Amino acid sequence: MKLILLMAITLDGKTGKDSEHFVDWTEQEDKKFFVGITKKAGVIIMGSKTFDTIGKPLPGRKNIILTRNPQRKSQWDNLIFTDKTPFDLLECLEKEGFSEAVLAGGPTINTLFARERLIDEVIVTVSPLIFGYGTSLFSEEIAMEMELKDVQRRGRDLVAITYTVKNTMVESV
Repeated sequence: MKLILLMAITLDGKTGKDSEHFVDWTEQEDKKFFVGITKKAGVIIMGSKTFDTIGKPLPGRKNIILTRNPQRKSQWDNLIFTDKTPFDLLECLEKEGFSEAVLAGGPTINTLFARERLIDEVIVTVSPLIFGYGTSLFSEEIAMEMELKDVQRRGRDLVAITYTVKNTMVESV
């Protein structure tokens, strides 16, 4: 199963000013790009904080929220809360017939999947903003070796960069 990490970042590499910062700072073209990739995959994986920032499941795809809170229950058909490990979750999705999934943060969830070497591709859309501080792609030090696959201009000022992750993630010392 192919796992794509898909995140919007600022020029200084931030995904938001803090964990509650709603991603309304990207261009409309970025939102269309995100919807296209996530709907094609059919499933999006995120953490509780990211989901709570959005407030509702994204339509037209299965939304899976990783949480440590067993009390969280879904009122929507396309939303599932789970405490499965990243590996077990992807295994279940593959058994359900999915061939790819999109990982959409936040940093703690991204780190869990990176630590298990489950991310196959990283797509970042870079917006022409600088926050100077804020949230990063990962919550801990991560080392991943990647190979540039594609660079596309999206909209007026946005760049989408796609990398293939090599299977030689190196643990930091």
